[in-house]
Amino acid sequence: MEAFAEIKPGKRYLTRIYLGIMLWFVGRAVQAAAKVDKEVAKEFENMPDEYTFCLGAFPNGPYMIVGKDAIGRVRYKGGNPDKHDIHLEMGLKSLGNLFTMFTFRESTPVANARDRLFVCGDVPNACACVRVLDIVQVYLLPKPIAKLAIKRYPRWSFKRHTLDRALVLIRTLIGF
Repeated sequence: MEAFAEIKPGKRYLTRIYLGIMLWFVGRAVQAAAKVDKEVAKEFENMPDEYTFCLGAFPNGPYMIVGKDAIGRVRYKGGNPDKHDIHLEMGLKSLGNLFTMFTFRESTPVANARDRLFVCGDVPNACACVRVLDIVQVYLLPKPIAKLAIKRYPRWSFKRHTLDRALVLIRTLIGF
């Protein structure tokens, strides 16, 4: 019997860079939307204090970690899950699956239906986090792309579509 050389997959550097930037931006946008949007703030109010969730690609990232502190403020906590006590982990089974979701070729419910998304933690809080991510995607993306990214595009007031969107984008870029 001959020994065969093991074929190792490529590192996919550009994919990792793109997903790292997207998760960083979405994490900061969740923090900004929690201050601007009442619906996002209400979702986080229902979560316990010191609650942290992460979204990323299994097994070795990249990740986005967002948490609620003891005061009730929502903070983006970076991308290293080893530094934080994670209460809810939402992961996609591979880097390619996360890339498919964040290039908006597949929505979160479709990824879940195709068994690409797994959740370790409370299911009600996972549903709340998915609702928050859907709202944030509506704020960040233009309408034609957001329709691909979420299940149902919401009917919001003109103020929420314009002024609140501008506030979320400014707070995301500035970081407060």
